[in-house]
Amino acid sequence: MRIFNWLAELRYRNEILYRLGLMHFIVFFLLLFMLVLDGRQVLGINTWIKPMKFSLSIGIYSWTVGWMMFDLQASKKWNRGLSWTIALSMILEFIVILFQASRATRSHFNFDTDMDGILFGIMGIMILVNTLAIALLFLLYLRKLPHLDRVYLTAVRVGILLFLVASYVGKIMVDNVAHSVGGEDGGPGLPFLNWSMEFGDLRVAHFLGLHALQIIPLFAYFQKKYTRLTPSSRILYLIIFTVLYSGIFALIYYQALQGHPFIARFSGNG
Repeated sequence: MRIFNWLAELRYRNEILYRLGLMHFIVFFLLLFMLVLDGRQVLGINTWIKPMKFSLSIGIYSWTVGWMMFDLQASKKWNRGLSWTIALSMILEFIVILFQASRATRSHFNFDTDMDGILFGIMGIMILVNTLAIALLFLLYLRKLPHLDRVYLTAVRVGILLFLVASYVGKIMVDNVAHSVGGEDGGPGLPFLNWSMEFGDLRVAHFLGLHALQIIPLFAYFQKKYTRLTPSSRILYLIIFTVLYSGIFALIYYQALQGHPFIARFSGNG
């Protein structure tokens, strides 16, 4: 089956990040049981939803970066060093999220006790380490890589760059000590994602920018695989797609800053 061939290729490309992603996907399914068994809530949602979201996100992220790193054709020493840096930073961040969920308390923006503040600080350091690792990945991708399709290479560079911009949105949330704008964190939100339906929520733009890491390169990949467009036409469509994607990202970010929700709650009045 194609999926197993793809997984085998992924493991061959970067076993460290392959195992990291697989581990987080397994944890996601284990947390489904906790969701059913444990009804405690944090900020109006089940305490296990946040680690479930992060397990999926880290799993996808790990496999994406592992795939990309192989194409750099860097030395084994560089590859392993960068892979372990990303893996350890993600594991430590997720352990904190999981631990705080087990206590039915917030993992982010939580300074209620000294321990909560220290744990949030650890998460912040791990996120910074990971961001610096991806910044290094971006610099490595700026080199000439003649073995890669030119349009795909451009898409990867753009995807990593938007990821880094979205990481800065994460810093803004830390500076704000909240992800909501115009109100307190919590309250009615979209199912599972829990994006606020009452106030501006910076997590929406953060999410969209981070996943440019997958979406932009996949657009270029599917263009090449399923169309007969010339390279010049493909790069033109990539530019159009990137401008539209970036525009939506900027608009959603601006909307959140104005205190407006991504999707407003239907009040049922009038």
